[in-house]
Amino acid sequence: MMTNQTFFPSPLYIGIDVTAGKKFFTLAALDQNRTIQHLIQTNMDEVLAFIQGQQKCSVAICAPYQPNQGMMNDENIRRNLIPPPAPARWRNYRLAEYILRSHRIPLTPTARDEKDCPRWIQKGFLFYKRLLQSGFQAYPAEKADLQFMEVYPHAAFAVLLGHNPLPKNTLEGRLQRQLLLHELDINVPDPMRFFEEITRHKLLMGNFPYEWVLNFAELDALVAAYCAWLAINHPTKVSLIGNAEEGQILIPAVELKARY
Repeated sequence: MMTNQTFFPSPLYIGIDVTAGKKFFTLAALDQNRTIQHLIQTNMDEVLAFIQGQQKCSVAICAPYQPNQGMMNDENIRRNLIPPPAPARWRNYRLAEYILRSHRIPLTPTARDEKDCPRWIQKGFLFYKRLLQSGFQAYPAEKADLQFMEVYPHAAFAVLLGHNPLPKNTLEGRLQRQLLLHELDINVPDPMRFFEEITRHKLLMGNFPYEWVLNFAELDALVAAYCAWLAINHPTKVSLIGNAEEGQILIPAVELKARY
C-alpha cells in the first residue's frame, strides 16, 4: 500500500491511466533516467497520497480534463481549422479531439454534460480537481514543481510509432506497445522474450509466457509517464493540441503527420 510517506528520487514523472475497472487507477512512475520506480493498480486516494508525498513531479493523466465546452460550435474557430469541419458536424467534440480525428487518430468524444460521460471519465474530472487542490498547475507552468497534463495514450503511441497501433486489448497490440517503450529506454521487460519462451510443448498445452507482457492499462500509464518526462526535459519535442480553456492534449511530437 502506498502512503504519503513513500519516497522516491526527485523529480518523478508519473502517468495515470483511468479505467472502468474496480481499481480505477494505474500509476506508473519514472525517474530522471526513465527507470520505473513504481507501477501499481489501485484507487484514487492511494494515488493521491503517493503523489502528494513527492516534492517535485509531473503527472500525465489519460483522461479528459473537463467536459466539452462547446468550442466546436464557435464559427470563428471552425472556419480557421485545417481541414475545416463539414457544416453541422463535429459539434459534440472538444477542439483537441477534432484535431486528432482529422489526422485519422480514432477516439470517443467527451460529452458536454458531466453526467453523460462514462464513469471513468467522471473519475478523471474529479482527479484533476483533487490535483488542483493539492497545488498542481497545468503544464506548462514555468518553475512549478508540481504540474499536470492531459495525454491520450492511443495518440501518444500513434505519434511515436508513426501509425495507429494495433488494438490494445489484443496480445499483439500489447507486444507492439511494450516493444516501443523498451526501445525508448524504459526498463520494461523485453517483449521478445515472450517468443523466446514459447516451446512446442507450451504451445500444444496452451501455456503462454504472459508474465513477460504488461497489461494495456500499465502500458498506457507508462507511455503517459514518458510523455511527462519528455515534456519537462525536452519541451521543444512536444506540443499541445486544442484550447487551454477547454483542455489540451499533449502529444510527443512537434507536429502531427497528415494522417496516421
